[in-house]
Amino acid sequence: MVFNSLVYALFLPAVVGLHWSVRPGGRRWVLLVASYVFYAAWDWRFLGLIFLSTAVDYTIGRALAPERTERVRKGLLIASVATNLGILGVFKYGGFFTESAAALLDRIGLEPNPALLQVVLPVGISFYTFQTISYTFDVYRRKLSPERDLPTFALYVAYFPQLVAGPIERATNLLPQLRSERARPDAETVHSALGLILLGLVKKVAIADAVAPVVNRGFDDPGGLSSISAWTTMIAFALQVYGDFSGYTDIARGTSRLLGVELRVNFRQPYLSRNLTEYWNRWHVSLSSWLRAYLYVPLGGNRHGRWTTYRNLMITMTLGGLWHGAAWTFVAWGVLHGLILAGERALGVEPDDSDRLPALRHVPAVVAAFLVWNVTLVPFRSSSLGNAGEMLASMFSGALTPSSLAAWGDVLMVAVALVVVFAIDVLHRARPARLVATVRRPLEAPVASGALAGVGIVALVMFSGSPSDPFIYFQF
Repeated sequence: MVFNSLVYALFLPAVVGLHWSVRPGGRRWVLLVASYVFYAAWDWRFLGLIFLSTAVDYTIGRALAPERTERVRKGLLIASVATNLGILGVFKYGGFFTESAAALLDRIGLEPNPALLQVVLPVGISFYTFQTISYTFDVYRRKLSPERDLPTFALYVAYFPQLVAGPIERATNLLPQLRSERARPDAETVHSALGLILLGLVKKVAIADAVAPVVNRGFDDPGGLSSISAWTTMIAFALQVYGDFSGYTDIARGTSRLLGVELRVNFRQPYLSRNLTEYWNRWHVSLSSWLRAYLYVPLGGNRHGRWTTYRNLMITMTLGGLWHGAAWTFVAWGVLHGLILAGERALGVEPDDSDRLPALRHVPAVVAAFLVWNVTLVPFRSSSLGNAGEMLASMFSGALTPSSLAAWGDVLMVAVALVVVFAIDVLHRARPARLVATVRRPLEAPVASGALAGVGIVALVMFSGSPSDPFIYFQF
């Protein structure tokens, strides 16, 4: 983590206490300084990148509003996008494309000796870059008035609860909250915020970190796994990435709620989906909606015939895969999802966007979608395409017997974690009114909220001795 757990446990109360102790006009300054301190704790040198993105998009946003000439407005938009993607390209993709070009030239016998770009990837750069690009696009489309107060805009870019791993906030949601004089949270709000933080910690520590060793062992030697061990590894990774990322989102939302700011929901029980199209309506919602609004729709969306729609899906998902990391494995992951989404569109598959619990007749579809999702995660986790091929070969080898009692222990642990994850999602979907009373208004349901908190604390204590892996999405 950018801060380790102990330091963050001291940092958060200090920021919250200071934030609410100063006059309303000074609160954004407290949050802005805290956000820069939070980011500088990882590497202060990369604060310059945030300052640059902030200055460019603040200036361009102010220039776009009064400008009436469309050619000039498009030029300003291109300047913003080029600057932000240029920064992202240098720090995230420079080495990848240089190495790929060198490998290609080597294959045709040119024997290049390039000076490869060796840089450290700034944490969270993909998240705040997409956030600032969406702001400029919305101002260009005249869906949003430009922010005139520089400190408020700077806080929008660097707001620490969601700075390093999202959710990717739209300016239309976050800026008005940062600009307004927010009321001090009451007891119910504090309890619900702490409940979200506790839930996020349980997902991270008791689920994601607990199954991480199974994932790491499996990918150390994927070719030596039996089929059931390979599937156990991939299901463990599905649970790890979900517990890790949705856990971070819960912590971010709870932290932000203590400061009077509501962040968007980033996960809507994706593992209850019946197809991959529905997965992308419920998984990493802030990214999928960003890709839809700022890439898929500008490409033409589904407005120009089915083959154009399939092309747009492929482009969107391939670039979405590349957003996750500078490696051919992420490109393969994006291409695979593009093919599946295009295939579902061709077959007329419709997602269920309601909050209803799937009926019993839909259980086979939920299971099938979950298994397909696990297959697609193979390149996402793999260190190389060859590593992914070995894992896929083991998954479908038909060798069903784990090689040791330890492997059977992994199967049992992952099965328990799977039940817990599905139980959490089913509870959220099946009894939303009761959960609202328990999580959003815990003082109205003290027994239920106390029992849930007790279970969560016990789980944290039980699993707190295990090594903690960094949040997976910090690398993106």
